[in-house]
Amino acid sequence: MPSQPTEITVLSKCTVFPDQKSTLGDLKLSVSDLPMLSCHYIQKGCLFTLPTSLSMEFLICNLKRALSQALAQFPPLAGRFKTDSDGHVYITCNDAGVDFIHANANYLYIRDIISPIHVPEEAKCFFAFDRTVSYDGHTKPIMAVQVTELDDGVFIGCSVNHAVTDGTSFWNFFNTFAEMSSGIKKISKQPDFRRDSILISPAVLRFADGPPKVTFNEEEPLSERIFSFSRKSISILKSKVNSKKLTDNGGIDVVELLGKQSNDTYHNNNNAKVTTLLGNWFKNGFSKQQAVDAESNDVSTVEISSFQSLCALLWRAVTRARKLNPSKTTTFRMAVNCRHRLTPKLDPLYFGNAIQSIPTYASADDVLSRDLRWCAEQLNKNVTAHDDSTVRGFVQDWERNPRCFPLGNFDGASITMGSSPRFPMYDNNFGWGRPLAVRSGRANKFDGKISAFPGREGGGTVDLEVVLAPETMAGIECDAEFMQYVSR
Repeated sequence: MPSQPTEITVLSKCTVFPDQKSTLGDLKLSVSDLPMLSCHYIQKGCLFTLPTSLSMEFLICNLKRALSQALAQFPPLAGRFKTDSDGHVYITCNDAGVDFIHANANYLYIRDIISPIHVPEEAKCFFAFDRTVSYDGHTKPIMAVQVTELDDGVFIGCSVNHAVTDGTSFWNFFNTFAEMSSGIKKISKQPDFRRDSILISPAVLRFADGPPKVTFNEEEPLSERIFSFSRKSISILKSKVNSKKLTDNGGIDVVELLGKQSNDTYHNNNNAKVTTLLGNWFKNGFSKQQAVDAESNDVSTVEISSFQSLCALLWRAVTRARKLNPSKTTTFRMAVNCRHRLTPKLDPLYFGNAIQSIPTYASADDVLSRDLRWCAEQLNKNVTAHDDSTVRGFVQDWERNPRCFPLGNFDGASITMGSSPRFPMYDNNFGWGRPLAVRSGRANKFDGKISAFPGREGGGTVDLEVVLAPETMAGIECDAEFMQYVSR
């Protein structure tokens, strides 16, 4: 009996060009684009059921046509990089085209991709430009689309240069590609290619030691899993994080009022503080109930978002699983969209990178000995404070010291959250139904890299693509606080 194939077969490869010539001039890379030159191409895509009413030949021809039409609306994706004599990097919209690959993996089924607890390696083979660094856009296409046949499904994977797009721009293109495939003639969300904001800088990023490389170990052993959170579990989590009082048999737990969870093994250390704080209210003639209510209002009136609550939950679980020294400083880094944070605001569909990375620091002891709300508050404070002046401060800091973005977990105590559950990842109908799942390739993955996706069911559901060292993954999978909210 012949052996089962273990890798995909490339059936064809060609270059797809825009169906209209570009009239867009060269686009200068911004202070948010340039740091991504050392990152891998973004690799994201969607898994669909196999459209039985369409032949594969027709499907491939239709996708090529749709891609050609979509590229005409997104000329930078069909271009190449060029660096001028001063060292400034531009996208030249020269209609050089993108790679289109048709591959076969009919030994795989949909269940082989979405059923395993841990994301299988086979899912990484659905993308071109594997581990390609974005600087290579000087000589390679800025984008490639790979369509892979499964026995009962089809995967459409898109690899895009990270110095050209962030998640907002990526999914706007992917959605447009799907619209064109389904027969929609007019683009619904026109990208904004203007380059007239504070992000466009005269500063030059130089590469004294040659082309940049990724800043993390691409060969480190990793475990990857999609953790799904239902709308109900997220609602319960958010309610717990935002609760300010807890009654027990008619009594009042003042520790909870100070943001401590009733099951926190460390809360006894704070009893003296609680007694002192409430005592100050008693001295001023307040009743016990009035004192409790007043102290509750004094603690915090800020509502923590569902996503910040989820991030705090993950921060605690990963820190616990890593078994860090209590004095070790941990970092939770979140990528934030700056389009609406600038004054004046950028267009919501500004094309390019318009993201900055917000780090939140806390000792391992604080992350674990304080409660969930405290962790969420630290994240909330930094995200809320990231306004126009902060964005401009980040720009000025980069201009003083132009550099690539150092992706990785350099101290063994970092978490990096990317992507967003707000991205319209499931709003893609190429003409035969919505996606079954979203998956990504090997790009930019290291111990502590997390990506947030919307759940397929919508309505506030969230999937977290979690990449960790195998022993850390095993730890959070046994973490009672974390796993009680996981639906799969």
